[in-house]
Amino acid sequence: MIFKTTALSATAYMIYSSYKYKKSGFTLIELLVVIAIIGLLATIVLVSLNTARAKARDVRRIADMKQIQTALALYYDADGQYPDSDFQGCGGWDTPGDGDFISALTTGGFLGADSRDPNNNYDCGNYRYYRYSAGNANCDTARGAFYVLGVVDVERSGNPHPNSPGWNCPDRNWQGEMEWVTGSFEK
Repeated sequence: MIFKTTALSATAYMIYSSYKYKKSGFTLIELLVVIAIIGLLATIVLVSLNTARAKARDVRRIADMKQIQTALALYYDADGQYPDSDFQGCGGWDTPGDGDFISALTTGGFLGADSRDPNNNYDCGNYRYYRYSAGNANCDTARGAFYVLGVVDVERSGNPHPNSPGWNCPDRNWQGEMEWVTGSFEK
């Protein structure tokens, strides 16, 4: 009997030891589940981060437009007209990379720095400016020449951007051409 008890005790001890050893680590399935959860969380964080970056670029774009508008108003007060377009840009539009309007604003001290799109990956630039002569697009000739300033692509908004002031004349609506657009007459 003692032999059986000892053998039984030894078997029970081996089972206990084996059970204890198996519970001290993770199984392959448990490790794969943890890795999958970590991968899913990392993906969610990266998507959220990219969304936040796009929103930040959009905020900067609108802030740039406000600064350029203010600089254009100051330029108008000093010179009596808005800067001319150089007709060299994309489709005739001046862009910060090739347009005289930005250099006129920075040279005159009305704009502190050259304003370019945060992505700066557009061939023609994402910011557009054009000074039209009086009566263009059937606008009221008595109000004089006018400028149109806009952002072609705002990443995180529909077309048009909800805060776009918009700009149109009887024969042309620039809001349909740009996601954020504004303008002003000289008179």
